[in-house]
Amino acid sequence: MKSGVLILFVCFILLVFCPIGLAAEKVYHIGPGDVIEISVWKDPDLSRNLTVPPDGIIAFPLIGSINTAKVTVPELKKIVTQRLSEFIPDVTVTVMLIEINNLKAYVIGKVNVPGEFEIDMDSNVMQILAKAGGLNPFASAGNIKILRQQDNQIINIPFNYGQVEKGKNLEQNILLKAGDVVVVP
Repeated sequence: MKSGVLILFVCFILLVFCPIGLAAEKVYHIGPGDVIEISVWKDPDLSRNLTVPPDGIIAFPLIGSINTAKVTVPELKKIVTQRLSEFIPDVTVTVMLIEINNLKAYVIGKVNVPGEFEIDMDSNVMQILAKAGGLNPFASAGNIKILRQQDNQIINIPFNYGQVEKGKNLEQNILLKAGDVVVVP
């Protein structure tokens, strides 16, 4: 009886806390091409939609330039609120992500439809290969590479389509990140 209660307690804890931990891993950072809306309550002159330029630096009245690289929407709200509070006491700022145009990955090589594809934070290699129409008959399924920019260098992640297709080595089917290039030789 005690072990049954203990098992139920452990299951409850896992159900309550695991989704929180998983959600914390998936944080969206504002990127080039994204459209954000910054609204200042009771001040329509300070409210506007902005498209994030390639360098990630946006300009906003009164406070000047803000670097949005690796910044989340709540972090941007905090930055804008802090800077505007120097000019407007008790300022209320809202920041919303209107359009996500930054989450794109690329497939090149021997697939049926190579190109640029929109992804989300849950897109994996098999899904983008499906978007690319699958491998063509001349593809080298065992030698696929994912090229990823990380810390100012390109890392090469191997992917064996045949193994994943058979349900083996499924850990290869990684989640894609913005800018990843899947190369199918």
